[in-house]
Parts: sequence; C-alpha cells; structure tokens
Amino acid sequence: MALRNIRQMGDDMLKKKCREVKEMTPKLKQLVEDMLDTMYDGNGVGLAAPQVGILRRIAVVDIGDGPIVMVNPRIVASRGEQTGDEGCLSLPGKAGVVTRPYYVKIEAWDEDMEWYEMEAEDLLARAFCHEIDHLDGHMYVEKIEGPLHDAVYEDEDEELTVLKIEDLHPFPGNPFHLVEDEQLMELSESIKEFGMAAPILTRPTDD
Repeated sequence: MALRNIRQMGDDMLKKKCREVKEMTPKLKQLVEDMLDTMYDGNGVGLAAPQVGILRRIAVVDIGDGPIVMVNPRIVASRGEQTGDEGCLSLPGKAGVVTRPYYVKIEAWDEDMEWYEMEAEDLLARAFCHEIDHLDGHMYVEKIEGPLHDAVYEDEDEELTVLKIEDLHPFPGNPFHLVEDEQLMELSESIKEFGMAAPILTRPTDD
C-alpha cells in the first residue's frame, strides 16, 4: 500500500484545471494504484489526481461495487436532479447539501487506455460529477445550498451484537419455533433502543 498526502481545501492545486493524459506511463499507473489505496484508507468513495498534487485528468471511484478508473473523463449526457449531502477527502469532517444530476453518462479511458462509456444513477452519478469537477479545479463547496455542517459517520468499529432465538426469553404463548418474522423485526427494533449495535437475529439451525 502506498498512500499519498491529500491536499486540503485552500491549496492552489485544487483550483487548477488538469491536463489530459496522452499516454499511460508506468508512473501514471502507479499513481492510479496509489490513489485507490489513499481513497480506501480515507474511507472515501472517490479521489481525483489534483487532490494528491498531480494535475492530470485521472480520477477513481468506488461506491462499494468495485473500483472505477476514469482517465480523461467527460459527461456526455445528464438528466434529472438529486439533492443531498456531499463530502470530500479534501475537507474532512464536513459536508454540504448539493444538487446534482440524478443520471449521467460518461466517456473515459481506463488504466490501460481502453475507451469505455458508462451510465450512472444516484450515488454513482454524484460521485462522477464530484470527481470530474475536481479535474476542472472546482470543489463541491462552490455548489452547496446553505452552510457546511459536520459530517456524521457510522462507527465502523462498533461491534455487532448477534442474538439467536434460543438466547431470548419466549413471548407469552409463543414457543421459539412459532416466532414470526414480523415479531423478529419488532424485537430487533426494541433491542436497538437499549443501545446495542445493529442487532442481527437468526433462527436456530439443526446443527
């Protein structure tokens, strides 16, 4: 893993337009790998080359379905609207409400300089727009509706509590094997009120 320093808002590097990539050199391939490592380390869903101090039109995105490498990307179609919170690794701990297209279609090249086009909706469309803005020297704070606010993240280190039906007291008049799925959901919600982290209820197996 090779991590790169992320430039923070106010850095002049984030205000400059990036140059197109003419050839994917070994140095630029290493940049792509480092950007992915840096993005994952920061728990981000996207990262653009200027955020790590390189003025090339390269960005990476991963919303949970696997990494997407965009070289010289451009948006060729868009429609609809979506409004929601947006954050950035160049402004950690903050978020702002931004309106973006709900659907976009992009054209780009991958890390092997193979051309592709891709359609995206919802979060992926938002991520594409956000990162392509970076390549043109813009940050999402230029588009926010209202003030910045503190970002709220789930505690990924919080331990999950896993319960089995046989570990619970029976409902009156309901043996364990007669507990219905709807009752499981109600019980799960009740347990959350007592501060347990995302309880998972499972039925007993024959093992």
